[in-house]
Amino acid sequence: MYPPIVTLAHTCFVYGTLTDPARVEAVVGPADAAQLASARLDGLHRVDGDYPTLAPGGSVEGCLLAIDDPALDAIDEYEGVDDGLYRRVSVPLDAPAGYPDRAALYVGDPDRLGAEATWPAPTGSDGPARPEAEFAGPDDGFAGRVAAYLERTDVRVRLTPE
Repeated sequence: MYPPIVTLAHTCFVYGTLTDPARVEAVVGPADAAQLASARLDGLHRVDGDYPTLAPGGSVEGCLLAIDDPALDAIDEYEGVDDGLYRRVSVPLDAPAGYPDRAALYVGDPDRLGAEATWPAPTGSDGPARPEAEFAGPDDGFAGRVAAYLERTDVRVRLTPE
């Protein structure tokens, strides 16, 4: 059996400090988030550095939060999105009908977090990895490697039945 659906603007998978309800309340406020359920992220695994982040392959247990727009903004600030510490991405959510189709999650830059994680270089249309120098614009470096990996790999959040 799955937990009841909480209808808020966003669904967010968390795997680190925000799995603690007290931390969530401190970041977003008591009425701006609801812990939905336990969930598992497949296709990425947790690595620890100064703060936890994700790396390609494996899986990680965490939980889903239902949050509104102000709470999403608060989590973005907490995760240092504007400073490039973490990047918010969207992945498919496997859950029963009525739940959202996608979940947000945060991937931290391993170089900035002191974490042992390697993201493969994106591949060109003919398959081989493209050198970093071929990137231009906002998806240079780490962000481009994450986006390319998510595009070509089946990374998804799976709601865990109770």
